[in-house]
Formats: sequence, structure tokens, C-alpha cells
Amino acid sequence: MSGLFISFEGNDGAGKSTQVEKLALHMRKKGFNVCTLRDPGGTEISEKIRRIILDNANYKMNHMTEALLYASSRCQLVHEKIMPALRAGQVVICDRFVDSSLVYQGIARGLGIETIKQINSFATGGLEPDITFFLHLDPAAGMKRKRVQGELDRMENEKNSFHNKVNQGFEEIMELYPMRIVRLEANEPVGRIAAQIAYCIDTYINERGL
Repeated sequence: MSGLFISFEGNDGAGKSTQVEKLALHMRKKGFNVCTLRDPGGTEISEKIRRIILDNANYKMNHMTEALLYASSRCQLVHEKIMPALRAGQVVICDRFVDSSLVYQGIARGLGIETIKQINSFATGGLEPDITFFLHLDPAAGMKRKRVQGELDRMENEKNSFHNKVNQGFEEIMELYPMRIVRLEANEPVGRIAAQIAYCIDTYINERGL
């Protein structure tokens, strides 16, 4: 596999999608073939699953059902889009990946990190990003941003206590993968964050001769 797999993680409202696009532009300017994706989503099937997961009408959804739906969407994304792109030598930049499930379902929902690891290892064939950018933002500030942007989905509509658990969960995940996850403060100016990310990626590429 000769491509590069980059993921973005963080609380809702942290600005992940903005930084995904800025990094994609940076990488294209450097001559790389770039594929940007979101998780859940990114394929026709995965987008349909995404709508089920985030639909506010599905408030009775069991936590394990939720975890399995995320894994199912991710499975389709990996096999239909991510793996072919990596085999073709492309740079894949994904808005969320397995780390989100470890945090949201494993920690915040209480299903356990190991349980979610096993489910997603089976779904993705054990695929992990080469490097992950964690955009840290206070949960209250993140939800304020989301409310300004429009109607909240089922996950965003969870109680403040849930979003606080998510925030703490990302801190725990960083301790599990300190060599892969790069923490950045999402309350910094967008351009400054983008410059920090570009520097990290350029350094990563140069060190590995990519």
C-alpha cells in the first residue's frame, strides 16, 4: 500500500471539515492525488446508513445498534473507496474514522473501547490512519457553533454530559495512540491551524521519503 491515510477527529463543531478541505488543497498543490471522504458516509450505501444514524426520529436506537451501523458504514467506505485509493497511491483525507467510535460508542456510550476495537477491526480489516489530527475544542463552544450552523442531528442533540464524556474520551484516545494523533487547539484562527497541519504533514512526508 503506497498511499497516505490521514484522518481528522474532534468534538462536534471543531472545524474538521474546513481543515480537511484546506489540507486537501495543500496536498494537491504539492502534486498529490487527493481523495476526501467523511465517516459515516462517503459512498451511496454509507450515506444511507448515515441518514439512519443521525435522524432525530431514531431516538430509541440501541447503543450497540448505533455502533454496528457506524461499523457497517465504515466497512463499505474502506472497501469501496479508501483501500482502492491507497492502493493507487493517493492521499486519503477522512473526516472521522474508527477513533470516533472508540470515543462516542466505546467511552461516551459505555460499550467499552475493546468491544468497539474488535467490531471495527473486523469491519475495516484492521486499517488505521497513518496520522490523525485531533482538533480540541470545549464542548460548549462546539455546540454553540453547531447551533449557529443550523438544526442539530441526533448525536449533536445529546445532553451536555454526553458531549463532555466525548471530550474526555478523545483525551484518553490520545494517550493510547500518542505516536499517531496530533493535538491542535480548534479555537485558534482557521489559517493558523491549517498552517500547523500543513507543517506536520510536510514533515511527515519528508521524514518518510514519500
